[in-house]
Amino acid sequence: MDNAVNEASGSLAAQAAARDQELPLSSKGRELFSYLPHYYETSRIMRADAETKGREMDLLYAALNETLDQFFVRTATWGLDIWERELDIAFDPDKPLDQRRSVVESKLRGGGVFSGSMVRNVAAAYDQGEVSVRFKPEQWSFTITFVGTRGLPPNLDDLKAAIEAIKPAHLAVEYAFTYLRWDELDAKNITWDRFDTLQKNWDELEVWK
Repeated sequence: MDNAVNEASGSLAAQAAARDQELPLSSKGRELFSYLPHYYETSRIMRADAETKGREMDLLYAALNETLDQFFVRTATWGLDIWERELDIAFDPDKPLDQRRSVVESKLRGGGVFSGSMVRNVAAAYDQGEVSVRFKPEQWSFTITFVGTRGLPPNLDDLKAAIEAIKPAHLAVEYAFTYLRWDELDAKNITWDRFDTLQKNWDELEVWK
């Protein structure tokens, strides 16, 4: 009796697994198929119909999501061309997407009255990290220090151009960069053997965290 029950259970499980394998593969196709009455579960015609419509709906939703991404600078891809035209930014096809996004974002942040917070917002759009701004009124200048990122930002020239576009002409600007200090390295308590395993040259060590 127990053997018969086990065989029946195994047969039902096998049938369920077979039905699952026959279900439409597309996500929307599975969703459509789930709305049908249960007696269509074994219908190849209904499965094929749901799969065909599901694939088309998958493509439609993917296109809609991709289009929605273009409305936001940080997710835009092909839509960056439109942002750049609207903001009068020169198009550079060789520039990586993240750097093009930084230029657009900084241009959007650069409107209004010139201030330290404006400079920080614009600079942070490029650096994607903490930036400090120190004004020196007696020298008619200010200094931008990259605190959150070590070394030179990859698109420093774009940042300089953006700062020049928003700052008053009578103010000079200086840029300060942070690097690994010896006291920081000492605080890590790294042995020379451990240091050798890092396999870092001097330039890489300067920006190591």
